[in-house]
Amino acid sequence: MELRSFRELIGHEEIVHHLETAIRGGTVAHAYIIEGESGSGKRTIAALFAAALLCETKGTDPCGKCLSCSKAFSNNHPDIIHVQHEKPGVISVDEIREQVVSTADIKPYESPWKIYIIADADKMNPQAQNALLKTIEEPAPYVIVLLLASSRESLLPTIRSRCMTLSLKPIDPERIREHLEKELHVSAQEAQVIAAFSQGNIGKARALATGSDFAEMVRGAVSILTKIRKMNVRQCIAAISQLTLDKQNIYDYLDIFTMWFRDVLMFKATQDIDSLIFRGRLEAISEEARHCSYEGLEEILAAIDTARTRLRANVNFDITMELLFLTIREK
Repeated sequence: MELRSFRELIGHEEIVHHLETAIRGGTVAHAYIIEGESGSGKRTIAALFAAALLCETKGTDPCGKCLSCSKAFSNNHPDIIHVQHEKPGVISVDEIREQVVSTADIKPYESPWKIYIIADADKMNPQAQNALLKTIEEPAPYVIVLLLASSRESLLPTIRSRCMTLSLKPIDPERIREHLEKELHVSAQEAQVIAAFSQGNIGKARALATGSDFAEMVRGAVSILTKIRKMNVRQCIAAISQLTLDKQNIYDYLDIFTMWFRDVLMFKATQDIDSLIFRGRLEAISEEARHCSYEGLEEILAAIDTARTRLRANVNFDITMELLFLTIREK
């Protein structure tokens, strides 16, 4: 979903306020680092900021209707340059020189600003960053560079020290849940799970809500967790085999396992239904809470973390999952 106004953003009010204040007061910096994980909204904020700066209404928010906004939102504005790179894992020095350094001295074609958006700035190699440095150190009065990165720490200190950093924070899961229900018409129960799973990442939440894979994964994970204590060894092996087929999503499964047992622990401690993520499975949560001790639940949560660590260390998948399932069955 393409947004055309800062008002349509979910969250990030402090950053929007900062950018609007800078536009209103004429204190726009020549270089920004916008940092946040994939899906957090970096590209959207950069696009809205660029459109607002070039909007013909001269306001602090793009009008979305003028010719400049139309060009900006169709990625067809001559004064908004989206830096491209051929190799997926790196932005080379030649690409920075050709697309930024060699063109920065050319005045804007039709606007007061010339805006460079480098969407994968953390993929610039050191040579590319050093090539960009002079443009940031001694910018032409009309040049603005927007560096979008997962973390500012991936950029050289010389780059970081010359940029204004805007850090995107996780969005309140409740706001994400409301958005999914209202705008995407997701059921309350599914929206609750997705909002918790996305951990404040609106892009991730929307992707999960508009696909079918996640809902199927949740059903599969919950099915295993509600049956695991009644499984024999052969059935456990079959369940592990089921996960093996979807091994690329195993960390997502482990996150769902964690959410489930945190619900069990929360319900055991408080009996508060409203605090549950899987509140639609109250009967199963309640039964698990009666069966498990506090110590057992803590050990299960620790075992899930251990499984994550082992898998990242390339420990055998089947053995790792078997140990995890045995811990869940025993506790």
